[in-house]
Amino acid sequence: MQLRANGERAVLVGDDGVAVTEPDRLPLGTELTDALHEWAKVAAAVRRAEPGTAAGAVVSRRGLQLAGRVATSLGVVVRYVDPLSGAEAVVEPSPGPTPVARPRPAEPTPWLPGLVVSAASAVLVVVMVVTLAVTLAETYSLLALASNVVVTAGLLPSLWLVHRQPIWRWVAYGVAAGIGVAWVALPFVIF
Repeated sequence: MQLRANGERAVLVGDDGVAVTEPDRLPLGTELTDALHEWAKVAAAVRRAEPGTAAGAVVSRRGLQLAGRVATSLGVVVRYVDPLSGAEAVVEPSPGPTPVARPRPAEPTPWLPGLVVSAASAVLVVVMVVTLAVTLAETYSLLALASNVVVTAGLLPSLWLVHRQPIWRWVAYGVAAGIGVAWVALPFVIF
């Protein structure tokens, strides 16, 4: 495949020298396609003005860089034809950079704020569940037991989902402790 500038448009010519393809029709991505067309426009402007200046060297170097990106994106060898000098360079696809997994540095555990949030969550849950149980125990004592079962069964899946989240784990710990205290308080409510 050959990369060249045709007027103010970048084109890719097949190895047969006849098949001309617009970069828009290849899976290059919009950023690379726009960069190719911009390069071709600048090359045409420099060709009209002063091809032998420093601007011409910059255009040639940019075209070579873009040819390298095209070669890497498509995984094929690209022959780059300099629009100013007509020189041809062969560009091999480079292997992509290997992503390096960088472990996140361990953050200190916020014990004081976390325990305050846990304690507040526990108190809130104990007050709500015990109040519900007391209210229902006035009607029928087994309703208090049923309400504890329903509240516990309803909250446990949510607690399990958030217990490993950095901030929400403190709320989960408090709610779990509150449910435990509510179960301990249940016999005193029923009898």
